[in-house]
Amino acid sequence: MSDLIDLSDEVRTALEDGRPVVALETTLVAHGFPAHVGIEVGLESERAVREAGAVPATTGVLDGRIRVGLTEDELARFTPEVRKTGPRDLAACAVAGEVGATTVGGLLVVARGVGIRFVGTGGIGGVHRGYPSPPDVSADLVSLVSSPVLVACSGAKSLLDVTATMEYLETLGIPVLGFRTDTLPLFYSAEGGPPVPQRVEDAAAAARTAAAHWELGGCGLLLTNPPPKSLDVEDLIEDAVAEAARTNVTGQAITPFVLAYLHERSGGRTRKLNRKLVAANARLAAEVSVAFAAL
Repeated sequence: MSDLIDLSDEVRTALEDGRPVVALETTLVAHGFPAHVGIEVGLESERAVREAGAVPATTGVLDGRIRVGLTEDELARFTPEVRKTGPRDLAACAVAGEVGATTVGGLLVVARGVGIRFVGTGGIGGVHRGYPSPPDVSADLVSLVSSPVLVACSGAKSLLDVTATMEYLETLGIPVLGFRTDTLPLFYSAEGGPPVPQRVEDAAAAARTAAAHWELGGCGLLLTNPPPKSLDVEDLIEDAVAEAARTNVTGQAITPFVLAYLHERSGGRTRKLNRKLVAANARLAAEVSVAFAAL
């Protein structure tokens, strides 16, 4: 394990004992919601993991270290001003002594390094609309190739080109499992996405599939979980993406801009659903981790 990484006592003991552990990102806390709401969402996700029988390992960069397993006071330091930290940024952020909120891609790198096999999040990054102009593809996808970790999510983020993201996942050899669904969830909507190559009906089937995939030397997997209810906000998403382009919002700033736009224009409905699906995915990741530990 890297000397840059500190495990909380609880996470370290759980890993040593072979008990189920679920890694959680901090970008959702810092950039996915307003500051006070983000912290609440992070704590709700941890509670969901514990209720399912696993140990939460919320991860971020603090005080020159990559911290796996945060206290509530530490979580409160992940405010909207902190650095968004993907795979390329982890070491530089730690060495610079900055506070860094982990993306899914950054979290996967850390999970791989410490032996955590399961992650819960809202939606993964992928291929942005308009690709190849700009040529924007999330590092989340590349991290999945090199990290044997299962990510429970509600598909790709709503601002992305979901069909192109699915094609890219196939090219990279990343399995996509539909949790009681035959199609890829569209984050806010359960319907309308491209077909998934494999459907699973319960956490045990997902765990067995992951175990078999890893036995063959496979990479990460996605377990896609439809949202608890659907919202049709495609028109709002298109408006948000267009407004981002018009005002020259680019790179890592696009996602928080679009989320804020959606939350405002939907009267808070997207924020409410986003909050529910994040906790639901954390719980699902924990259920699969528990089933995996029992194999």
